[in-house]
Amino acid sequence: MSNPSRHWPADRIEEITTLQQRTWDIGTDIGGTFTDIIAVHAGTNETRIAKVPSRPDAPVRAMLEALAAVGLAAPDVRRFVHGTTRVTNALVEERLPRVALVATAGFEDVLEIGRYRRQELYRLDVPPKLPPLVPPAYCFGVKERLDHTGAVLEPLAESEIQRLLAWLGANDIQSVAICLLHAYANPAHEKLLAERLAAIVPHVCVSHEINPEAREYERASSTVFNAAAMPIAVEYLSELEKALPLGAGLQVFHSAGAMVPVPVVMRRPLVMAMSGPAAGVSASARIARDLGRPRVLTFDMGGTTTDVCLIIDGAAEMTDTRMIGGRPLRQPMLAVHSIGAGGGSIVRLGPGGLTVGPQSAGSVPGPACYGRGGEQPTITDANAVLGYLDPEARLGDTIQLDVDAARRAIAPIAAALKLGVEETALGILKVANAAMARALRRVTVERGVDGRDCTLLAFGGGGPMHATGLADMYGLNEIIVPAASSAFSALGCLTADFSFLQQRTVRMPLHGFPASVFAERIDELVQEATTPLIANGVARQDIVVEHVALMRYAAQSDALPVPFAMPLDTGMLETDFHARHHELFGYATGEPCVIEALRVQAVKASSTPFSRPDVGRPPVASRRRSCIFAGATAVPTAILPRETLAGVVTGPAIIEDAWSTVVVAPGWQARADDMGNLYLTRSAA
Repeated sequence: MSNPSRHWPADRIEEITTLQQRTWDIGTDIGGTFTDIIAVHAGTNETRIAKVPSRPDAPVRAMLEALAAVGLAAPDVRRFVHGTTRVTNALVEERLPRVALVATAGFEDVLEIGRYRRQELYRLDVPPKLPPLVPPAYCFGVKERLDHTGAVLEPLAESEIQRLLAWLGANDIQSVAICLLHAYANPAHEKLLAERLAAIVPHVCVSHEINPEAREYERASSTVFNAAAMPIAVEYLSELEKALPLGAGLQVFHSAGAMVPVPVVMRRPLVMAMSGPAAGVSASARIARDLGRPRVLTFDMGGTTTDVCLIIDGAAEMTDTRMIGGRPLRQPMLAVHSIGAGGGSIVRLGPGGLTVGPQSAGSVPGPACYGRGGEQPTITDANAVLGYLDPEARLGDTIQLDVDAARRAIAPIAAALKLGVEETALGILKVANAAMARALRRVTVERGVDGRDCTLLAFGGGGPMHATGLADMYGLNEIIVPAASSAFSALGCLTADFSFLQQRTVRMPLHGFPASVFAERIDELVQEATTPLIANGVARQDIVVEHVALMRYAAQSDALPVPFAMPLDTGMLETDFHARHHELFGYATGEPCVIEALRVQAVKASSTPFSRPDVGRPPVASRRRSCIFAGATAVPTAILPRETLAGVVTGPAIIEDAWSTVVVAPGWQARADDMGNLYLTRSAA
């Protein structure tokens, strides 16, 4: 699959590099194997798409190469939004700088104690807990104390600050995480420490900014994660700012499903923790609204993981907690559920049969069919053996598929099972699809939703190949493969709203609190949420503020998000909470309610339209090749170019564009709309 920029005439490239004539908005998603890019012209809405190999050691260089792949250079760019897993990968792999934790005296071991849970309940050979992210030698306790209301029980003395400064001076510390007891209720002591430490430590972060909520362990873990990520993020984003000096036009996608300015990300790099998957979900939510689909399941299958999320009435589900490398990260983010079943996931045969993942072949060496020295079988190798992937394709202009290598990788498993290579490949796909079906149940059944009523939105490199098999297994009747499906997360970066979100613990009973106190708390959160947007050129009148109360019954520990409007109508809020509780759990009581926390999101709606992308590929003729769908019997299968697809296509068929493959299995049919979206439905009997 060739680089589309090579097919554009030289005069066309010269035209689009004239800054006076063209300005472009760019969205990119940096994956493990490829960096995807989508460019939209600000005047004509012309859309272009490209894909280049990622460079883990030089991601900024890969982004500039992606710009060149769509015939652009840095001076042509008006706005650049990107998502990346760079910070997340560093956290998971624990490639982190030294971090110190400053806590209230007596609570220095909060990370070491953690929660009273084992990693594996029934395996005594596995350590009960992971080692703390900060070794005890780098945990420091300062004498100070607040109560849960924020009242000062023991002031922070100057002598304690001097003792801390001397300790930091004796150690080589790049980052400090400050997490004092009940700082979410009163941040005065944390602010004082941060001011004094700023002169001697390059990176300081405080818990009342990262996670101003109760739950001491989760708050400390999140603050340490942020402190560890700060040196990585500052170095990376500073290099990006030099390469693309766009000021407010340079933005980062965050895990709550919107864009934030770079200065905010430098202080809070954790907002990038799930930026890639969140961008795909954000684009999916907009597609769901535009196409009028009330319930949508996103199915984003990449090289290492498959990510799924539930979208109801055009809004994606949110969560407050996620595990990163076995440790909790607490901040509002899209409720994306990930499993280790991507195209590069390694297939093994164990006592219980075939398993896929979570280990991955990664980008180097990658699946065996990539011809880079990989020898272990993967899901991508199974797809290659079955004929779904074009054997003549060149992925990103660099990877030539080697189907024979894929067959050699699968052959040992096939011999052990006493099956043919093709039968084994079909079994691999069934096992992978079963794992993905379980992930779909996690985001539907556990939320009180019948997933069979949903539309499956399939994207990513592997999603459209597995969509019909997954739909058959799960019982879904409609699949939508959006335009630019292989680079859909990059599109999500570009078309998402510009927003910022703040959340804080308040612990207020629903009835009986002064309305003035509630309004004051809301005003503080609104100010904190809108300031970053206004500082980056967004007019105050263009910002819409959304309010959410996280509510629970007084005896419960977990809260449910319930939207509300200001001024607050407590009766309506209570009714809405009961209705939501009944929807999820099947009952609602008359017990007293508590507002555990308040969440405020400031939003500047996106004006970037969805357009059918120009892949720059010359016309491709329809053809046929042998593919295997069931029974290990090869059947002649129509191979159709997506760009010129017309009418209804009945399976079996393969629909291809420059970078994606859509499998229309027997029993399914496909049609395209004017925007390039594909609709897959079951064939009439």
